[in-house]
Amino acid sequence: MRNGNEPKTLQEAIVYFDDPDNCLNYLVSRRWPSGVVCPTCGSSDVSFVASRRVWQCKTRHVKCQFSVKVGTIFEDSAVSLDKWLCAMWMIANCKNGISSWEIHRAIKVTQKTAWFMLHRIRLSMQSGSLMKMGGSGGAVEVDETYIGGKARNMHRDRRERMIDGRGTAGKVAVLGLLQRHGKGKHKVRLATVQPIIRKNVKAGSEVYTDSHSGYDGLSDEYFHEFVNHAETYARGKVHTNGLENFWSLLKRGLRGTYVSVEPFHLFRYLDEQAFRYNNRKEMNDADRFNEIVKRVTGKRVTYDKLTGKEGETTAF
Repeated sequence: MRNGNEPKTLQEAIVYFDDPDNCLNYLVSRRWPSGVVCPTCGSSDVSFVASRRVWQCKTRHVKCQFSVKVGTIFEDSAVSLDKWLCAMWMIANCKNGISSWEIHRAIKVTQKTAWFMLHRIRLSMQSGSLMKMGGSGGAVEVDETYIGGKARNMHRDRRERMIDGRGTAGKVAVLGLLQRHGKGKHKVRLATVQPIIRKNVKAGSEVYTDSHSGYDGLSDEYFHEFVNHAETYARGKVHTNGLENFWSLLKRGLRGTYVSVEPFHLFRYLDEQAFRYNNRKEMNDADRFNEIVKRVTGKRVTYDKLTGKEGETTAF
């Protein structure tokens, strides 16, 4: 149940989370809504050690003392929760994203720490496994774009696509699936590899694409219609304008806010933008922040993994 005193704006969040008790209580209520349980053994027979702000599990085992950070994206971080939560508020609600340099200046941590924090937060913005799109739930738009290449050539992306099909030199292909849910409501799903549409969209769905030959053959399983962007951008309800809007927001953030994104990390920035886009209508700023906070458990990525010294992201 949401407390009426909880913040609804960034200014209120900064003031509210300046109190360590508010930080702790906010996280506890999201992580353990039915009461605190030991993350190691699952026992609810625990006691709070106020002097250290940790809990003691009364069952005897290794790691019987634990904090609210254990088993979350915050684990082993020396950064205080007030700074973590303010950074989470900003990335959840800044339309074009927020850079590590901005976080560095805003909450007074090093730029390296801010970069690490942002990637941890993006982990909690991932959607996870989703049901298949389409069917009676709405038509599905499918479109692809290309990320990367030299900055001086970026303005040519759309023109290249119209003239010779794809402007792909030195770029990463990204494909988007967007399900229409009535007026103004969409859900987007992304992949940085060539997708198998049949795996993600229910048979018999309406599927709208552009005229690229890669979509040929979909009519055997879907009500497939396409629009030729060299001639027009829409034929009634047949268009990919929803995804084009998403690509515009994504590239604005990548070029204007983040400037340089390594292909190794691209999927993390896609998760970030997809989270904000999917929740832009149904949620306000406080709701989006709250949704991220509820997802922090069971996810962790180390600095070595982010810098390629170890394997990829893992979960507890």
